[in-house]
Formats: sequence, structure tokens, C-alpha cells
Amino acid sequence: MATKAKTVWYCTSCGNESPKWMGRCPACGEWNTMVEEPKPARSAAGGSASTPSRNRAFLAVEEARPRPLHEIDFSDESRLTLGNGELDRILGGGLVEGSMVLIGGEPGIGKSTLSLQIPLHCQGLKTLYVSGEESAKQIKLRAQRLGGDDSACLVLSETLLENILDRAREVQPQLLIVDSIQTIFSEAVESAAGSVSQVRECAASLLRYAKESGTPVLLIGHITKDGTIAGPKVLEHIVDVVLQFEGDTKGAYRILRSIKNRFGSTDELAVFEMTGTGLREVSNPSEILIPMHQDNLSGVAVSAMMDGTRPFLIEIQALVSTAAYGTPQRSATGYDGRRLNMLLAVLEKRAGFKLAAKDVFLNIAGGLRVADPACDLAIVASVLSSNFDLFISPKVCFAGEVGLSGEIRPVPQVERRIAEAAKLGFEAIYVSSFSRAEALKPRSGNIRIIPIPDIPALCRSLFQ
Repeated sequence: MATKAKTVWYCTSCGNESPKWMGRCPACGEWNTMVEEPKPARSAAGGSASTPSRNRAFLAVEEARPRPLHEIDFSDESRLTLGNGELDRILGGGLVEGSMVLIGGEPGIGKSTLSLQIPLHCQGLKTLYVSGEESAKQIKLRAQRLGGDDSACLVLSETLLENILDRAREVQPQLLIVDSIQTIFSEAVESAAGSVSQVRECAASLLRYAKESGTPVLLIGHITKDGTIAGPKVLEHIVDVVLQFEGDTKGAYRILRSIKNRFGSTDELAVFEMTGTGLREVSNPSEILIPMHQDNLSGVAVSAMMDGTRPFLIEIQALVSTAAYGTPQRSATGYDGRRLNMLLAVLEKRAGFKLAAKDVFLNIAGGLRVADPACDLAIVASVLSSNFDLFISPKVCFAGEVGLSGEIRPVPQVERRIAEAAKLGFEAIYVSSFSRAEALKPRSGNIRIIPIPDIPALCRSLFQ
């Protein structure tokens, strides 16, 4: 009589194992995340069957002893530059040897395009490009469209993990790219590709290969409908760097944001533009500000915002109209709708503007999503401009946070915001009058700094 295969329940959020189904994961507390999968076979040594002895150790035997930090020599540690200034900067100067990088994003956002551009535009970088989604001919067609030198790029269309590792040890590439981790499977795990156990086991095996050989590994990852990277949460813990692609797939601009980086800052981001020949670096993110409307249009304001450590200016558009269907609508694209409701409540309570019976629509130009509180002042200005049907000079920008009492609060790094606005030719910038005295001093450029304490003072300065 055939015995029933043993199964375990995995949490898709954190990877925790359980012998039975539970509505709530005891490890991470998430609800309805348990899935049933076959239990992986265990070897006599106690590890999984997909962990051969040749891959079990991360380090050489002579390095496997505890050592004081001052004895560890990293003077010969070098980074691998990828020939892409924006990508190198967000990685902290390039790829570290033996590191593993995970790039996630929505379908069609540009993950595969960026990963293929790396070997094509970095001459002499011997790369093994493994694709589990496309054939070699499809990759060749995309490479012809992207252009560049393909002499050092080796293509392998394979989904079996053991074959991928054998080919990698055979060709010894300087960079290994896997597109995508959810399509790779191991024979030692009895479940479908993309399952929790398969993703975890394949990622762990690729990490062992990276640490042993010193070869950087670049993984492409799918995301779920919630916007998180598909697979167990442990996948993000295994890798060294997690990069997230953001932006509207129907728009031209893409933002590559650093979510986790063991070798650099997580405050950095890179901006790209999707073109017919691939992703183009946007060295000056304020290019997104290019106006695409007629002059003297109401409801438009420019915000001097910061994303990480990088300042750039972005256009904010608002439309205020009489509610046509009784219940007023509140809609925000690229901005938190709850914060928009808060700002509208502040305008009505503290400044006396009756917006409760009007529709309010807000849009961040360029298809981007912003979360900097310094955008509050520009949002308020654009809403008031549309409500009064009075335009704001295109040479004026804003940088300030709005409090619940209607006061304009100072924002960090205001000097960098002012400098970026002056560099782009703006004539005036509205900031909080509570900012540091050094920030309010006149600049050597032609920009005029206008300090304001609250929303009524903003209205008097703008519309009187």
C-alpha cells in the first residue's frame, strides 16, 4: 500500500513551517498566509537533500575559525562597476564580490530590460544570463533592440537549478543573472516552481554559489498583487540588496528604489526613462518637471521635494469643482489619499475654505508616487489655485509641511531644496518661517526665499 507523502504548511510571508493549517501565522502574525506543500527530503546529515556537501560550507576551511575584527583584511575588496552610473550609485559604488541582489517590480516595468542592459553596455564583463521565461532567440531579439556589445554575454535558457549551477561552475562568469527566481526549481524539492519551498531552496543554493565563488548574483523577482516580492519573506532576508522598481508602466519614467542594502545607503534612488532602445539614465530627476500644458493654468504648483538624499522638483496638479453627484469625490494619484483628506480638513477648519461640497482631484505629474511631507505646501497651493481659478507663477516652488493647526512646519535639508530650485532657474521658493536662520538667509543666486508661518499667510502672499 502506497504511503501518503508527508506535507507541511508554509507561511508565504515569513516562511515559517507548521505541521497543520492555521489561520494566523504564529511567527509573523499574518492571516491566511499558510499554504500546503510536500515536505522536503532530509539527508542523513540533517540537511535537505538539495544541499550537497560541496556546497554546504560558505567559506574555506582556513577561514571558518573565529577571528578578531582587527585581523580581517579587506584592503583588496573591490566593487564591480556595471557601466550604469545610476545603478552603480544606488548599489553604493557597484556590485560587491559574492553578493546577491534582488530586483522586483510589476510586469513590464523594465526588470529584464535593465538586467540585459548590464552585460550589453559593460564591455568585457563576462556574464551568464539565465532565463526561465524566454528562449535564447527571444533574448537575442531584445538584445538587438537594446544595442551594445554582446560578445561577453552568455545566454542559457534553463529552469533546473542543478543544471544552472553546473554551467556556472563550467564557464566561471564574472556576473550571474537569473530571470526570474520564481521560474527556477530544484529536483530535490517536490513542489512546483515558484512555491515557497522552491524559491527558498533555490535562493539558498544560489547564495552558497555566490559566497563560494565570489561571483555576484543578480536575481529578478515577481511581485504579488499587494506590491510585495512574491515568495517567502525569507527571500528578502537571504539576499544582500533589494531594489524595487516603481512607476506607472504606461508612463515613461521609472524609479529604482533601494529597500535593503548591506553595502550602502537605503536613502538612494535611481531614475530611468523607458525608451525604444531600453532604459535611459536620468541624471537630473527634475527633467520630470517639463511642463506639458499652457501657461497661466490654475491648479498647478511645483514642490521641491527630497527622496532619500536626492532633491528634485516635481509638478503637482489639482482640480477642484462643484460636486455633480451629491457626495463629493476625493481622488489622489501618486499621493496618499488619507493625507489629502487631512489637508482638505485643515483648509476648511483653520483657513475657512469651504471644500466639503466640492470634488477634489490630485495628480502627481510623471506617474510617480511621492511621500515627502514637504509636498504638503505645494498641494495646498495647487488646491487653492484651482478653487480660486488663479494661476501660480511657474517660477515659484514650495517646500513645507502643513500641521493640523494650519501652521507651516520646517522640513529637513531645506538648503539643498533651495539650491536645486535656484539651479533650475526658479525665482522664488516658499518655506516655513520656523526654519533655521541659516536657511532663510539670502542666496548668492537669483532665487528669493519667502518665509510664511501658516496657510492664511500663504493665501495673502499668493493671491492678493
